[in-house]
Amino acid sequence: MTAVWVLNGPNLSRLGSREPDVYGHATFEDLTLTCQNEGRMLGFEVDVRQTDDEAELIGWLHQAATDSIAVVLNPAAFTHYSYAVRDACALRTAPLIEVHLSNPAAREEFRHTSVVAAVASGTIAGFGMTSYVLALRALTEMSN
Repeated sequence: MTAVWVLNGPNLSRLGSREPDVYGHATFEDLTLTCQNEGRMLGFEVDVRQTDDEAELIGWLHQAATDSIAVVLNPAAFTHYSYAVRDACALRTAPLIEVHLSNPAAREEFRHTSVVAAVASGTIAGFGMTSYVLALRALTEMSN
């Protein structure tokens, strides 16, 4: 099975209780199961991770680049200002798809800019947990 890492930035462990009007009522555990189940159907071994620590996220991105592992990345708040995360994404040696549960362009102005988008293979946003499913499906198309 092909490895895929689903990496999540700050506050995503709080899904289900954090701003449910924006992010829905599903939990991070629900997200993990959704990604693993979809991945299994697509022939991927999906490893879902979450961190509130920028350095840890950068370390995972470095390891994914070293090992040529495809990444589905929700950088969360790091999307808008972390040039360190952006630079780690630029090192990618396999597809990297940026995802967001909500549509940043329809939210506060500070969320309209992604420093990651320019170095990602693509971005999927605004479809809730389905954003992750669509990203995993896109990876199958990218590998064909």
